[in-house]
Amino acid sequence: MTNESSSAPNFIRNQIREEIEAGKVDTVVTRFPPEPNGFLHIGHAKSICLNFGLAEQFGGDCHLRFDDTNPAREEQAYIDAIKADVEWLGFHWAGKVRFASDYFDQLYAWAQHLVREGKAYVDDLSPDEIREYRGTLTEAGRPSPYRDRSPEENLDLLERMRRGEFAEGEKVLRAKIDMASPNINLRDPILYRIRHASHHQTGDKWKIYPSYDFTHGQSDAIEGVTHSVCTLEFEDHRPLYEWFLDNLPVPARPRQIEFARLNLNYTVTSKRKLKLLVDEGVVDGWDDPRMPTISGMRRRGYTPASIRKFCEMIGVTRAEGGMVDIAMLYHAIRSDLEDNAPRAMCVLKPLKVVLTNVPEDHDEAFEVAGHPARDDMGVRRLPFTREIWIDADDFMEEPPKKFFRLAPGKEVRLRNAYVIRCDEVIKNAAGEIEELRCSVDFDTLGRNPEGRKVKGVIHWVSAAHAVPVEVRLYDNLFQVEAPDRDRDVDFLEHLNRDSLTVVQGCAEPSLAEVAPETRYQFERVGYFCADRHAAAEGRRVFNRIVGLKDTWAKIQKKG
Repeated sequence: MTNESSSAPNFIRNQIREEIEAGKVDTVVTRFPPEPNGFLHIGHAKSICLNFGLAEQFGGDCHLRFDDTNPAREEQAYIDAIKADVEWLGFHWAGKVRFASDYFDQLYAWAQHLVREGKAYVDDLSPDEIREYRGTLTEAGRPSPYRDRSPEENLDLLERMRRGEFAEGEKVLRAKIDMASPNINLRDPILYRIRHASHHQTGDKWKIYPSYDFTHGQSDAIEGVTHSVCTLEFEDHRPLYEWFLDNLPVPARPRQIEFARLNLNYTVTSKRKLKLLVDEGVVDGWDDPRMPTISGMRRRGYTPASIRKFCEMIGVTRAEGGMVDIAMLYHAIRSDLEDNAPRAMCVLKPLKVVLTNVPEDHDEAFEVAGHPARDDMGVRRLPFTREIWIDADDFMEEPPKKFFRLAPGKEVRLRNAYVIRCDEVIKNAAGEIEELRCSVDFDTLGRNPEGRKVKGVIHWVSAAHAVPVEVRLYDNLFQVEAPDRDRDVDFLEHLNRDSLTVVQGCAEPSLAEVAPETRYQFERVGYFCADRHAAAEGRRVFNRIVGLKDTWAKIQKKG
């Protein structure tokens, strides 16, 4: 995400450039701090591209640091998936992978420092009581009856909390700031909670775990982060972020900058809701190709370059609430694959065609470019035989006026081959079409027929050489633009029941042996990717990435 020529706005990039030119910043250090409680989604991709892209552009470093302060919701599998996603997108973090838990000892020492300074205390109020005492947006909060405990008593209680002497929820450590502050985040926020949970990094060492607010700024300071970039929901937390830096002996002073998160239509990006889709079996795991997770998009066939391009296109602003059209994402992947995906032919709804004037032992093959504009993709061989498959949608017995495909008595060109004419339709006892009898004009290879115009071109595959493939046709998982906007309606009510259709198709021989995640344009059909899970099992399965029609590009031209 470092393209200086992009017209998309990026106010953070502009700010950092101005700071460097003014001598306020020497070396830029950013960080990407995911919580390992689920897989990353397209919104995280924007943050990854932003943080790593800024570091790349200004010759600095970007850290990968896991915000692992809630062991009850975190798993090593999520850590491994997040690392793989960042690397797959083409980014490399500086130094080792970092964890907030690396700093638990220092954070605890700083908590003790606040207690000694009279700026933190152990509170015995229950979670419900804490919420009640905190007040509302229009009413000031009330001080806890335990707010004035002595530093000595608080230090003792805190240490006993750390040793696990109290039950979960029995006590918390809170900062002593201002219960009347108009910013609720400053009304004595919680610094530590008791959790009797084993941690994936620290084991059973800790019985208390720090809050995100208490962890984040200090971790940034320890690492020498210069720009702590986060989404706008943390804007109201910035005064608290700065309060901790002001009141602790931290080694550096990072600056928090907020930007608008990505809102993509026909999509949900709440980790809780994505996990529900997985847990309820609505989708086939976190990397289901219908999921907006980075691993799901990878499995569907998106390229790292297309996701990075999309993130650059949408820009970085502070304007909250705007919805990005998913057609822009589809445009980004089409643009990439149009230039880089080899071509192939695959029939999704096979209809047999017998070419009656082609001998049964006819042996002919056409050499066709792997890509019309890429000599480096070589050629592929298309056998031509008496029996072929065409797509059933390319034939109509009673076609409308502008149907330029095959019909009784009508001609059409087979892609990269001859012109054929439909002479007879063969049906079964139920009246269903079983096959077509057609004739070939052998004088039309590479040239138009004499004295007549043939407008239609259809794809085809030799029946004798066809490779059976399973093709999964994916569509948007939700059928409304904002599936989780209405709080009175369960977002699952908006599921698109036709988000996945599985068909058994016939492909040209070049698709017999395909490496996992190889992407193709199936001519006249769309862009497809060899499913990596199926390939590992020795099965030929292709996922539709996106169709050929680019609605977003047309909208842009009209604008």
